Amino acid sequence: MSIVRVNEFTAAAKKSAELYTFLQALVPYITASKGCISCGLLKHHEHGEQFMMIERWDCIESHQLAITHYPQEDMQAAMSLFGVAPKGNYYRL
Repeated sequence: MSIVRVNEFTAAAKKSAELYTFLQALVPYITASKGCISCGLLKHHEHGEQFMMIERWDCIESHQLAITHYPQEDMQAAMSLFGVAPKGNYYRL
């Protein structure tokens, strides 16, 4: 059974465009990761600082493994773009 990961992001003040660019750059990495079935990035239609990333994985473990392989220095460099800590949860179809 596949799993869906829903991630919520809010940009820091005046960092919306930069955060969106960073998140867009993550999509090819995620979709190329072993076990990823699909990944899509959404931007709120009224609140341009809010984003959601919807990922579908073969299992939770595949998602967690993909996170450990992402360059931590790139993630640390992006931390200033977040207005609040990102949130994410797993869902079953």
